[in-house]
Amino acid sequence: MWTKIKWGFRILVVLIVGLFLNYTLPQHDVVQIINTYNKLTPIGANAIFYSSGDTGTGTETATSTRDIRFIDAVYPDGKTVMVYRNEDTGWVWPPYFKWDSSTLQAEAANLKSDKANPTWVSITHYGWRLEWLSTFPNAVSINQVSGPDVRIIPWASIIILTFLGLALFMLRRMWLQFRERAIDPTLAEAGEVWDSVDAKADAARAEARGFFGRVSAWFGTWRAKK
Repeated sequence: MWTKIKWGFRILVVLIVGLFLNYTLPQHDVVQIINTYNKLTPIGANAIFYSSGDTGTGTETATSTRDIRFIDAVYPDGKTVMVYRNEDTGWVWPPYFKWDSSTLQAEAANLKSDKANPTWVSITHYGWRLEWLSTFPNAVSINQVSGPDVRIIPWASIIILTFLGLALFMLRRMWLQFRERAIDPTLAEAGEVWDSVDAKADAARAEARGFFGRVSAWFGTWRAKK
């Protein structure tokens, strides 16, 4: 039972970390921009998926309406569409330090195209598109590419994941060394002390049984004399 609980906890931690990284790390979409616009958007229970009020265009309240920039795009298959929001991140999380949403909106508008003469771009973004929560990935940068089949290597994600993997490996090594040098000897010493106490307790019980046995035998001799 305890083993199942430990494995369940580990799987839960891995799932939470994986979702966090999937939301936060930069992703790249090769798309065609078809529209750019501003829209008054109510922010309420889904505020965690938007920038904080002091970096956006609205006020930081439990429920507010902000004038948010949006970018409409379509994937190379011509059917799948995506809507990106374009908000500054400021100094808060995630640490993209984005302050140029106005400039990015102008770049996106300049790269709009139609089906007859498409212009393909790579939009770097983070976040998820969840229709039932009205959340949109946040565009971070836009770069024109040669075509819809261009391959984008996510170097930033590779570097970050490699660093996190090395950091996790080093932390585990440090923990194992600390446990080997400090915790295990302490536990072994505690076990020896406990064994010693247990042995003394056994000896005391044996001695007590011997004493009471001798007393009982002595009373037995008096009963025999009577």
